[in-house]
Amino acid sequence: MSLLNVEQLSGGYNRKKIIEGLNFTIERGDVVGLIGLNGAGKSTTIKHILGILTPIEGTITLNDLSISKDLSEYRSRLSYIPEAPVLYDELTLKEHIEMTCMAYSIPVDIGMERAQPLLKVFRLSDKIDVLPIHFSKGMKQKVMIICAFIVEPDIYIIDEPFIGLDPLAIQDLLDLIKRERGIDRAVLMSTHILATAESYCNKFLILHEGRQVAFGTIDELRAQLNLAGYSLEAMYAHIASGVGQS
Repeated sequence: MSLLNVEQLSGGYNRKKIIEGLNFTIERGDVVGLIGLNGAGKSTTIKHILGILTPIEGTITLNDLSISKDLSEYRSRLSYIPEAPVLYDELTLKEHIEMTCMAYSIPVDIGMERAQPLLKVFRLSDKIDVLPIHFSKGMKQKVMIICAFIVEPDIYIIDEPFIGLDPLAIQDLLDLIKRERGIDRAVLMSTHILATAESYCNKFLILHEGRQVAFGTIDELRAQLNLAGYSLEAMYAHIASGVGQS
């Protein structure tokens, strides 16, 4: 049974449709790249999956939990890393971890135990009592990553995760994603770094002007778009040029 099911999803803002007719499933162990131009509907799709926006049409279920009926429990099964870090200037790094624990009903001692190796990986162990006002954007993004990964959810929703991260931190995050995939957790990751997406994602959801152009493995995308031998980047450029809508 699929982990996340999105069926005939249409939605947007003030009853105006930004995305329309999306249909895709995410299985345990999937890393799905969400691909599209600016304005294609990626962020709107993510907001619907998070339950921030209410679908105009269609259904979203996670582990058989309906987003419309079981929202609180549904949200407890996922973690979100936004494109722009959202931190509180008056809370230390440690207090952000503790706040995440409270939000997900994780005992603080267990949360801190989970955080220790992540703090080490992202070289923040000595910043545990520091306020984020003193952090760079990349360091703030690392805090968001740490807080998301201590939850150990069924699925991670990650929006443009590489912005602001140095190359070493990018590799650290990719290694974490690979680890989580290996223990049957899933990832939906919006990104413009297509070469990296092609290397680390096993499936792709391509959006264009609010509609689903293709979904599946790289070979399934090639078949759906009739673009045999194309790389993900070449397919993306083909779609962006307007040719890929036939």
